[in-house]
Amino acid sequence: MEMVLAGTGACTAFDVVLILKRSRQAISGCEARLSAERADVDPKVFTKINFHFVVTGHGLKPETVERAIKLSANKYCSASIMLGKSAEITHTWEIVEI
Repeated sequence: MEMVLAGTGACTAFDVVLILKRSRQAISGCEARLSAERADVDPKVFTKINFHFVVTGHGLKPETVERAIKLSANKYCSASIMLGKSAEITHTWEIVEI
């Protein structure tokens, strides 16, 4: 289950980086920190997942970062869309200026 979560984090982080680069943002890094809760009974699926993105770069526009995260979550990352069928998924983010 942890591998599913890690893979989903990698999928979304990749999307965010790609979208920001295509938006001509000076991104230098993106870290997806995931936390999750699972059901108490078998098959113990994820019930809540939070994706916290730490995006580093120079002069990143907050609205562009938020848009990239939403596009990944709602359109591009099939892994997170699949998990969203059984879990409540939330997204938080921060920008680290370098």
